Amino acid sequence: MQAAYINKPGLYNEIIVGEMPTPQPMQDEYLIRIKAIALNPIDMYIRAGTIAMPLPKQFISGCDFAGVVESVGENCSRFKEGDRVWGSNQGLLGRQGTSAEFAAIKEDWLYPSPEGVDDQQLAATSLVGITAHLGLFRNVNLKAGETIFVNGGTGGVGSMVVQMAKAIGAKVITTVGSSAKEELCRSWGADKVINYKTDDIPKEVKDYTSNQGVNVWFETQREPDFFKIVELMAARGRIIIMAGRTAQPLFPVGPFYVKGLTLTGFAMFNATPDEQRRCANDINAWLASGKLRSHIGAAFPLSKAAEAHKILEENTLKGAGTLSGKVILLP
Repeated sequence: MQAAYINKPGLYNEIIVGEMPTPQPMQDEYLIRIKAIALNPIDMYIRAGTIAMPLPKQFISGCDFAGVVESVGENCSRFKEGDRVWGSNQGLLGRQGTSAEFAAIKEDWLYPSPEGVDDQQLAATSLVGITAHLGLFRNVNLKAGETIFVNGGTGGVGSMVVQMAKAIGAKVITTVGSSAKEELCRSWGADKVINYKTDDIPKEVKDYTSNQGVNVWFETQREPDFFKIVELMAARGRIIIMAGRTAQPLFPVGPFYVKGLTLTGFAMFNATPDEQRRCANDINAWLASGKLRSHIGAAFPLSKAAEAHKILEENTLKGAGTLSGKVILLP
């Protein structure tokens, strides 16, 4: 099979696209013919060695995928040959990834693909959708009628948070950096969209909430400003972080505890298979009903995997501004 792999961690130009043996599924695995792969920053960090994990020789990166069951391990029962499936949590903790024509994947990490939803949408929604769902409903238990601030409404996770929050009846405030992105967030139902380049965020939030603050703050940026966050929180509000592995921001301890706030953080790949499956059930329902949709910014053939990593890196780490939406690979 064709695969995009590395022999050692390094820059995107370490990625080789070439022949590798098609994996042979174990008894608890399915062989999946991959139809679409979505790239995420964690793929880039693992490839570069920024996040140290055990890597097989000739490591194939990639967490997310959508595809078709090619063959079934003898201890597997949820799916049959020909079933469409999607999932995430591959390419992590020693597991081979999905940037290939085939992947052997354990039953625990596979979900049925809803009818009428294409493979690119499913792959693009996988990790970011599960991440958003875990944060919103497992960690901070967002409720209908509450007000949530999403810092970065058109990012991979941020776009999912905006749509999921609206799907359950919350009020959504979010930030963008352009009028085009503002229109995109409004199309997803955001109630208040703030241009962080031209608007005064604290003033806009205070005006919208009548100085009451927000109930939930979902931080997607790597360098959170906790002084601003705490200032804009309602009493007993909940703050969630899921990025910024090396960040060491200052923290306003006094205002934080006086308001009775809580702060929680999580990494999606530490969630159990059952937790992630519960997320997938809701994601499937929202995708099928049209309440959830991924914004795809660029699609590349598998042969251009290095180029895809390059554009992701330039926009994630260097702020190039040349990409809005998910990056997809197509075997």
